Amino acid sequence: MRAARVHVARAFVFASMLGVSMVGGCSMPSAIAPSYRGSVGVPHAGFLTDGVELPKEGKGFRWKSAADHHYGLPRMIGLLEGAAASVAELRPGMPPVYVGEISAKGGGALLPKHRSHRTGRDVDVMFFTTTLDGAKVPGTGFTVFGPDGLGVEAGGRFLRFDVDREWLLIKSLVASDKAHVQWIFIARWLEALLVEHAIALGEPSPIIARAEQVMQQPGDSLPHDDHIHVRIACEPDELATGCDGGGPRWAWIPQPTKIEADAPTLLEALLGPSVTPDGKGVASPVAASP
Repeated sequence: MRAARVHVARAFVFASMLGVSMVGGCSMPSAIAPSYRGSVGVPHAGFLTDGVELPKEGKGFRWKSAADHHYGLPRMIGLLEGAAASVAELRPGMPPVYVGEISAKGGGALLPKHRSHRTGRDVDVMFFTTTLDGAKVPGTGFTVFGPDGLGVEAGGRFLRFDVDREWLLIKSLVASDKAHVQWIFIARWLEALLVEHAIALGEPSPIIARAEQVMQQPGDSLPHDDHIHVRIACEPDELATGCDGGGPRWAWIPQPTKIEADAPTLLEALLGPSVTPDGKGVASPVAASP
């Protein structure tokens, strides 16, 4: 029994050490944390494994620049492809949406351009734009738009924030079941234009409320008046493989399931064969000599 108590104590020490390691982050999957896969860590301090690259172009979308990084979680890529295709179907014949940075192939820092974009869950998407007379034009650059929805592109031409197509994109993103949007960073005056447009269209109240919750102007960076920054939430199964939220879990995002385990099951999971399932005996970790 004393030996069993020793192993119990070791189990709790090991669990505590593991918890500290997980909170502190881990640079790569290792012998200590072999299950760390996918989006690991928080958006501003983590890495990415098993990421997939967004195609250079597809239905309704195109890379902004080949110099950017376009690797993300598979469901992030699916979210972008689905939302872009939805806008293209509803507004055929229009210029595509231009997609900026997601993450590098293995994630990690993209300094000095970005503080986040490290775990395959963040993406920059350019705004849809029109000319002043309403002609749809490619939104290929970081054009700043003011509260009146007007901006001036790098060449000096005046552009208008295309509220119609931008709302269709936002709506598709927040309603998608391919991934669950946690944040859409955007200037508050552009959010106001989008919400006002959605209300005028008679869009369902739950969709408008969801969009209002996730659209936020960040307080610790630029206002995002020249593009949107979309972040998706960790899924419950990803929390066990190293994904760290970095934000709220809204009511529509699946919540982790709490699983209760008795002491013998917990010890066996932590120490393997060193403790018998009933917790009464200790199995030798080394085979006996002949």
